[in-house]
Amino acid sequence: MTQLLSAVATHALALVLYPGVLTAVVFGGAAEIAWTRITTGGWSWPDLPRRRPTPVLATVLVCSILAAVQLAAPFNPVPSEERSVVVAAVALAFTAWAELALTVEHVAEPRLLLIVQICWLVAVLGPAVQPESLRPQVLGNVLVPALLPLKVASGVLYVLCLPALLRLWPFAAPGDRRTHHRLDAARVLCWFPYCGLFTTLFIPPSGDDILGWLRFFGITSVVAAILIAAGLVMQRRGAALARNIYMRAFTPYAIVVLIMVVVTSFLMR
Repeated sequence: MTQLLSAVATHALALVLYPGVLTAVVFGGAAEIAWTRITTGGWSWPDLPRRRPTPVLATVLVCSILAAVQLAAPFNPVPSEERSVVVAAVALAFTAWAELALTVEHVAEPRLLLIVQICWLVAVLGPAVQPESLRPQVLGNVLVPALLPLKVASGVLYVLCLPALLRLWPFAAPGDRRTHHRLDAARVLCWFPYCGLFTTLFIPPSGDDILGWLRFFGITSVVAAILIAAGLVMQRRGAALARNIYMRAFTPYAIVVLIMVVVTSFLMR
């Protein structure tokens, strides 16, 4: 009974405080403030929703928490052997489609979103082929020289997918979207799981100490900063260019990464 209560308390701590809801809200809120400041040119916070939380937000909240506790964040109360990259990938993938199913207005290009999400899954699961492990911390710690080109290519593909998945790149003309700027609470919840999963999968794990904690969140913050910069550039260039990049350049690169996954798996048997 004592072990059961201890396990329940540990998982509750992970879900509610760290690296769950509280961490996702703080990190995502900071990222959203930076995004709002850069894109609007002012420090004003977007209007807060006046209604009760929607089914979309509740679904995104649950999925983002489930993904966050799978990360190899230092001091994560959830044991490493209980984490799975598949759980994180499925939970994050479901957030976008929950928005599509319940609020179509947030997703301007469902077909393009599907393509991007498939490519993102290739980037997430591709490096797991050779180690034959689904534990995120194991995948981040794999430094086999023969696997390094695949990890680099997958990491680049992962980052390229995030602006679309976080809806930083415009896929619709300005007239097709809301003109009044509101707080995107769903995106606030997704910043940390998406960026933290990159750090978990493609960077060797950090130690369970203060320096390791600073290293993990420092790298995760750098990823968020890169996404904000990329989103700002594409916001200024327009929706047509964003669609063309994903359809004409991005998809062929994802196919190349997939071929690398198959070849690497064959060569390393």
